[in-house]
Amino acid sequence: MQDEYRTVAREGVHETEINRSRFLCTLAPAATEEEAQAVIARVRRAHADATHNCYAYVIGADASVQKAADDGEPGGTAGVPMLQMLLRRDIRYAVAVVTRYYGGVKLGAGGLIRAYGGSVGEALDALGTRTRRRFRLASVTVGHERAGRLQNDLRAAGRTIRDVHYGERVTFDIGLPDAEVDAFRGWLADATAGEAEFRPGGEAYGDA
Repeated sequence: MQDEYRTVAREGVHETEINRSRFLCTLAPAATEEEAQAVIARVRRAHADATHNCYAYVIGADASVQKAADDGEPGGTAGVPMLQMLLRRDIRYAVAVVTRYYGGVKLGAGGLIRAYGGSVGEALDALGTRTRRRFRLASVTVGHERAGRLQNDLRAAGRTIRDVHYGERVTFDIGLPDAEVDAFRGWLADATAGEAEFRPGGEAYGDA
C-alpha cells in the first residue's frame, strides 16, 4: 500500500477562458468508480448544451483504476492530459470533468492538450488538496477505573480516538503510523502500569 496520497479537498468548479472558449472544470472526491461515474453523469445533465464534457478519474491509493474520455474532442487531446495532470499531482480517489463551451476559435491539438490539462491543474490549485496517510488501526482495552484517565492521556499525546466501546472493559479504537507502533506500546505500558491490552489491526488512510 502507498504510504500516502493526495485527494481533492472538496467538490467545486473552476472556470477559465481560452480563445473565447469557456472551460469549466468540476473536481470531486470519489471513493469508488460508481461515485466517479455519478459525478460525470450529473455534470453532463447540468451542461447538456455544452460542446464537450470530457473526464478523467483515478481510484485507489495505488491508482489501480484510471479512466479518461475525450467526448468528441480529437483523440488524446482532452481526457488523457486531464488524467496525466491528476497523476502528476499524486491525486487519488478523485474525478475531474472539464466542460467546454466552444467560442469559435480552434485551438489545435497542442492547444487542446494545454487547455484541458491546465484546467485541471488550475482547479486543483483553486479548490485545494488534502493529504491522506496510511495508518495502522489498533485497539486499546483497559478497565473502567482507568478509562477516563487513559482517554485524556491519549488525547494529550495527540492520538485520535476513532471509537469507544463499553463492555466489561473499555476499548478505544485508534490509528497509528506504522513507525510509531513500538514506541506507542512502551508509552501505553507506562501510562497504565502495564494493565492495558494493545491489539494491532489492519490498515486504513486518514488525514495527515
